[in-house]
Amino acid sequence: MFCGTELAARIEGVEAELIAKGSAAAAARLGPDTGFVIPLAGGVASFAEDGSPLNKIAGLGFAGIPDAAELDEIERLFAARKTPVQAEVSQLGDPGIGELLTGRGYRLVSFENVLGRELGAALTAYVASGVEVTPSGSDEFDTWLDVVADGFAHPDTQGVASHEEFPAEIIANAMRDLTGAAGVRRFLARRDGRVAGGASLRLARGVAQLTGAATDPAHRRHGVQSSLLSVRLAEASAAGCDIAVVTTQPGSKSQQNVQRQGFSLLYTRAILVKA
Repeated sequence: MFCGTELAARIEGVEAELIAKGSAAAAARLGPDTGFVIPLAGGVASFAEDGSPLNKIAGLGFAGIPDAAELDEIERLFAARKTPVQAEVSQLGDPGIGELLTGRGYRLVSFENVLGRELGAALTAYVASGVEVTPSGSDEFDTWLDVVADGFAHPDTQGVASHEEFPAEIIANAMRDLTGAAGVRRFLARRDGRVAGGASLRLARGVAQLTGAATDPAHRRHGVQSSLLSVRLAEASAAGCDIAVVTTQPGSKSQQNVQRQGFSLLYTRAILVKA
């Protein structure tokens, strides 16, 4: 699958929208003085709460380059909250973004891959033997969170390790905010009747964002993740999405799993941080 700058701009725009909605929900929960959501050259600068995965700059490179005064203010706001500024920059965006940020002292600390798969006619969901995948309602939120947080706490060792770790409480806050404000849907997988994995899905602008996937270590290598993926792809196809995307660590088991399901590498994001 080929990804040009127009498709990358749509995917990055959807990602920025997801972050903005989640951060705005955090502000409604904690009070407007806790964080901020600032539009920035077609992307967004966001701070939700201390330690949140929503604290970042995203979506830059497709609608001009921010000016120095804008970045001065955003960096001041992050510094006031004693938080480094993290910018996630697509390789398909304007190269001037990377030049601007490195010139201001941002350091390259990591990469993440964005993979995609075209969605056409209605897809049929296939689940592994002994596995059941169902939508996870609000009454099962804690169950969903437990299995996802535990899965993230015991990542596969294949590929490049993430540079970030998040406490379960912070993950819970972010997922509650994203579910309520951004329309993120959750799914639980059970294997032989036992909770085995969880994942989530968001549909926006024809893009299906596949997020939050994790498997209990005791149930790995039994088709749990492939079943969660297949069910979400079928739901996205039925909803009329034309593409599904997922973000993984480079060379990870997650990347290998989705490529086996027909996903292709679309582009890489550079993770730049200014202390």
